[in-house]
Amino acid sequence: MSSPTAPTPPTTSVRRPLLAWASWDWGVASFQAVITTFVFTVYLTGTVAVDEASGSSALATTIALSGVLVALVAPVWGQRSDAAGKEYGRQRRLGVLTAITVVATALMALVTPVPSSLLLGLVLLAVGTFAYELAQVEYNALIYRLAPPGRTGWVSGFGWAAGYVGGIVLLVVCFVLFLSDAPVFTFAEPGMSVRVIAVICAAWLAVFGLPVLFMRFPYPPPPGDEDAARVSVLGSYRLLVQRLVRLYRDDRHLLGFLVSSAIYRDGLTAVFTFGGVLAAGTFGLSPGDVIIFAIVANVVSALGAVVGGRLDDHLGPKTVIVVCLAALVVTAAFMLFASGTTAFWIGGTFLSLFVGPAQACSRSYLARVVPPGREGELFGLYATTGRAVSFLAPAMFALSIAVFGAQRWGILGIGLVLLLGLVTFLPVRSVAGHAAAGEAAARV
Repeated sequence: MSSPTAPTPPTTSVRRPLLAWASWDWGVASFQAVITTFVFTVYLTGTVAVDEASGSSALATTIALSGVLVALVAPVWGQRSDAAGKEYGRQRRLGVLTAITVVATALMALVTPVPSSLLLGLVLLAVGTFAYELAQVEYNALIYRLAPPGRTGWVSGFGWAAGYVGGIVLLVVCFVLFLSDAPVFTFAEPGMSVRVIAVICAAWLAVFGLPVLFMRFPYPPPPGDEDAARVSVLGSYRLLVQRLVRLYRDDRHLLGFLVSSAIYRDGLTAVFTFGGVLAAGTFGLSPGDVIIFAIVANVVSALGAVVGGRLDDHLGPKTVIVVCLAALVVTAAFMLFASGTTAFWIGGTFLSLFVGPAQACSRSYLARVVPPGREGELFGLYATTGRAVSFLAPAMFALSIAVFGAQRWGILGIGLVLLLGLVTFLPVRSVAGHAAAGEAAARV
């Protein structure tokens, strides 16, 4: 890894590019929060499928297959992207992948509430998810061209916060207009409200995803990956294996980060995935209160991401991640033995506060240590390792319930995954918030 050198002065101010970059995160929340989490997947399993059991099984299979495909493709996609090293190349590829996600989302309006439409819905969800995950690789790599040295944490936190807020704003809009007990718009045809929401989500992403595609960033792209440029697609896989072996030999801290972050990121995802289930089933929140809590949780996570990003720049990302994971483990232990709605609101709010900064600082950590010119490949591996262990938290959640016989014990499963992530992360090398070699060298 090269030593830090003085960065070239920015060609433009940082504020406008930052807003354009974060706008994409705001926009893509329509797919992440509305389509895959709260609305369209629920519509597929509860209304389109013959029954919830078969629908849920088909949905899980589709998500798993899409995840395997992402895991196989993401690192090489990022590597091929690195090979180009052109001014607007990464933005063009981000634009193509965003367009695919937009089209797949819009076509979900064709999924009618009959079992024969289930296959169409699952295919569109798989295509959209695949394009979205690859787009994340390109989007994350753009942070090198945006964040001034010493500000990577703040920039990453700002992007995460925009995603949280964008998702919750759109959820509130959809809830008020179409999904509440007294919606503004009603339709005689079953399922039409969800189909209209799909079109709104596509338009939301299209509009807010545009600014980043045309923005000139303050820093030029790093030099292209010359080794990747000389090989074919199949050769890219051979090169990837060679580099992984070299990474194991020469930089086990970076490899250790990829593994440990995959573990604890799965635990962070589980906090939100199973939060609503636990809120209603274990702590007695009403459906309306669960929605209100979801709004509060996202807002708190957004604030935490911004504050955590600022602390990242002063203390380094490892310190922030360790504190957040430790706080999450302690809070999970408290909630395991707590009861009642008040306890859930207290514990759940604390969990939400620390999830955002842990996610933002994980991206910041990788951005600081990746060798210039290999950002796409390493962020692709970041996606792959995350996919590789995405079964862990759900499996531990289910196993804990099966062993102890009550839903609340699922909290133990999530807490153990977070604890395992913390323990495996502790040996990973720290990087100073202001002196990371990759962060500075990527801008010269």
